[in-house]
Amino acid sequence: MARNGRQEQEDNPPNHGTSSFTSQTEFMGSTAAAGGNLRTALSYCVQQVRNYDYHHYLCLLHLPPAMRKAAFAFRAFNIETAKAMDVVSDPKTGLMRLLWWKDVVDKVFANKLVEHPVAQVLSSVVSERKISKHWLKRSVEARINDANRDDYAIPETISELERYAEDTQSTILYMTLQAGGIQSTIADHAASHIGKASGLLLLLKALPHHVSKQGRIPYIPASIAEECGLLTREGGRSEVRMGDELPDAVFKVASVADAHLQKARELASSVPAEAIPVLLPGVPAQVLLDSLRRREFNVFDSRLSRGVHGISPLWYQIKLIWHSVRKKY
Repeated sequence: MARNGRQEQEDNPPNHGTSSFTSQTEFMGSTAAAGGNLRTALSYCVQQVRNYDYHHYLCLLHLPPAMRKAAFAFRAFNIETAKAMDVVSDPKTGLMRLLWWKDVVDKVFANKLVEHPVAQVLSSVVSERKISKHWLKRSVEARINDANRDDYAIPETISELERYAEDTQSTILYMTLQAGGIQSTIADHAASHIGKASGLLLLLKALPHHVSKQGRIPYIPASIAEECGLLTREGGRSEVRMGDELPDAVFKVASVADAHLQKARELASSVPAEAIPVLLPGVPAQVLLDSLRRREFNVFDSRLSRGVHGISPLWYQIKLIWHSVRKKY
């Protein structure tokens, strides 16, 4: 995959603001919330999710209150690592941010103080709930590996892209289930499928952002690009070219995401009721998939960026409420 680290909000490519990483000290201590009390730190996490990951912010409001602190902490951590490569001009500096966050995970689980609001809330969650360190490490390591890849590297197969989506999206759902004390293999399987679907679709939506920033298409697998006549190979380097067939390639990736959503819903009757709110991110994934269909899988259609995944915020919230009330995802 290409060096950029951006996947989710891997949603709309968000406006990450004008902050820059000028020094390790500044990064750890510049925010107003750093060093503040837990309530201030949690407020920071909530605001980060609201600003950069709005469709998931609305999902989290449907969680039981006792689970929200953990869920906002996990999403805020994801935002910090997802935007690490975007808020800097030098990729090496972005990689330093990611390595710093990897070290933060070790410190949090070693009960060591880290003066950053997200780390503070994570520390509180880890002290109160049984959370697997493995999932946090896997998430940040996936982004580190992505950042370390050659500038022109692209995934060879859809399986590589699915693995990245699971590492960066499904892991959030796994940890949220853990935070709620929900032990269910079926729920874990559903979370895996929803995370993969969400991750794949968000990567597709972010393609215009990557093309604008890097001048190339990084997250279409070589195998699919070749099927669609979009793959060029030169000097041992593979590259996906722009062309009229790009929507066909987007459709093929989106179809894999669609299959994951269908598999997740096939499990719904066996998923414990208390796990359903955690799996609500299946709704925004479906909304984005439907918007892509309406735009004939043209990711450069500006209407995809309107509202929430291409629909009005009010209509999106109605969809969330409907699914929540009916115990669906």
